[in-house]
Amino acid sequence: MLSKTIAIFSQKGGVGKTTTAVNLGAAIALEGRKVLIVDADPQGSATAALGYRSENDLKVSLSTLMEREINGERIVAESAILHNKEGIDLIPSSIELAGIEIRLLSVMSRETVLKECLAEVKGKYDYILIDCMPSLSMIPINALAAADSVLSPVQPQYLSVKGMDQLLSTIAKIKRQINPELSIEGIVLTITDMRTVLAKSVKDAVIRQYSDKIHIFDSEIPKATGAAEASAAGVSIFKHDAQNKAAEAYYELAKEVIGRGERVLFRYPDERVR
Repeated sequence: MLSKTIAIFSQKGGVGKTTTAVNLGAAIALEGRKVLIVDADPQGSATAALGYRSENDLKVSLSTLMEREINGERIVAESAILHNKEGIDLIPSSIELAGIEIRLLSVMSRETVLKECLAEVKGKYDYILIDCMPSLSMIPINALAAADSVLSPVQPQYLSVKGMDQLLSTIAKIKRQINPELSIEGIVLTITDMRTVLAKSVKDAVIRQYSDKIHIFDSEIPKATGAAEASAAGVSIFKHDAQNKAAEAYYELAKEVIGRGERVLFRYPDERVR
């Protein structure tokens, strides 16, 4: 089984990380792959976007698993997994994860606590998507240490693109110091409105400056109220409105992600898959 862990990461907020994690995960599941979403944000946005909004829904969460790992206790990651009706599994988050962030500062091997928590279930999923908070504090560093690759949503605005060099520098540092196997899955343009001159010029700038360093996905996620409405309803865009233009875009993105991952995995020794 292909088992790939992808961190959905950007140091800039408001670029659609959670929306991408939830809807990309749903689309990959529609393609018949087994998907686990890990909500690694104390705000619990991915958890809420999948319909889990009551504290009673979260008897065990990511903070519980990480606390047990820190304390040297036996971890049963499956005890935290919620099975969503859309065929997506979820390790939820809550505000308690903010406390874990502080605890990690004094823990030995603090960068790999999340990786150890996921080790038990990694081989049971085709794709694990980690929804990261927009910072480079200890929880996101743990996510990057646990990941095989990074997918970064970028909104076609000046400030988002300005952060690309910072993103590359961050990933290079994590790769050099913590996770030598970490790679860049690619960047996906999100919340796009290509009717504007600014968006077109920023997209051209991204392609011109970074396409030789980073894969830029062909699929672009358009600005669409349906995506926000789906999150508010606690479902994916496919459950809310499968005909929405954002649903089509996320489905195409999922096919790109699957195609790239499985071509790489099966390239050798079978030359026919090239």
